Amino acid sequence: MALSNTSEKPVGVIGAGNFGTVISNLLAQNRKVLLYARNENDVMRINATHLNRGYEVHPQVEAVNDLSVIANECEILFPMVPAAHFREMMRRLSPHLHPYHMLIHGTKGFDIALPKGETIESVKKLDRSMVKTMSEVIREESVAVRIGCLAGPNLSKELALRQPAATVVASSFNEVIQTGKKLLKSDRFQVYENNDIVGVEIAGVLKNIIAIASGALNGLGFGDNAKGLLISRGAVEMVYLGRALGGDTKAFLGVAGIGDLVTTCNSPMSRNFTVGYRLAKGEKLKDIIEDMKEVAEGINTVRIAKKCADHYKVRALITDRLYKVLFEGLTVEEALDFLMRYPLNVDIDFI
Repeated sequence: MALSNTSEKPVGVIGAGNFGTVISNLLAQNRKVLLYARNENDVMRINATHLNRGYEVHPQVEAVNDLSVIANECEILFPMVPAAHFREMMRRLSPHLHPYHMLIHGTKGFDIALPKGETIESVKKLDRSMVKTMSEVIREESVAVRIGCLAGPNLSKELALRQPAATVVASSFNEVIQTGKKLLKSDRFQVYENNDIVGVEIAGVLKNIIAIASGALNGLGFGDNAKGLLISRGAVEMVYLGRALGGDTKAFLGVAGIGDLVTTCNSPMSRNFTVGYRLAKGEKLKDIIEDMKEVAEGINTVRIAKKCADHYKVRALITDRLYKVLFEGLTVEEALDFLMRYPLNVDIDFI
């Protein structure tokens, strides 16, 4: 049953990219939605045409350009901003937030705090205290207490077509989980629960690494055997590194882990898959990044995961080779050759 459209406050979505637009449409089936876009021209265009990024925008979605408006009118907010801009967005939003606000983000990336003058390449170690999930950024930058996240196999184009899909709402607060389910669940969109918010966030971030590798395999022309091998070994690597970063194994075996991993490793619609595919076809990373309309979070995640794996002495072979491909000039073929020759005997040893 739909929620009341008149007696409830609107829900806010921050970020008018592909995913933010599609989530706004899902929410608008049950509630009026205010969609924040940074560009005032985008706001005017969305409200005038009810179109954004090739998607029809639900009549109950109203675009706005003022964070104070969205915070004052909405108690429930869904931030959908790339990780590189997330903390800065929270600093602008924070003066308008109160403890009663509930935030459920959908960003799959890490935020890192480096010593002054250091870069991700120059810093000698990168441990968990320097790597933050988006829920931790929200907590650090605002008075918000009730925080959750969305993660799962949620390709925007398929959601827009109302194809069957699911997500996980994760939070340490059951109220956040139940609110997220109530607002998002529909006959074509299932919502699962998880109270390990950090584990679910980490799973959603790390799968982007394997998705780049999968795109590279596809670009080389290899088939399903190779992809099945990559996905299975990639899942193990996600568990190893995810546990080192504070996640529980179960978070990596569900919809937000295996579910999202399989989807992004098989879909040309995935930005991270596309990066890997184009690399294997001989394009330069710089040219790929400049040509893409939205951020492929996996590129920066490879940098961060490689440093963390080195620090915690976690065997992360796919991440290590992919780092060398992206940033040290190793070819995709050389990386694959190394992985196929590396001596591994045990299949599963984390259960």
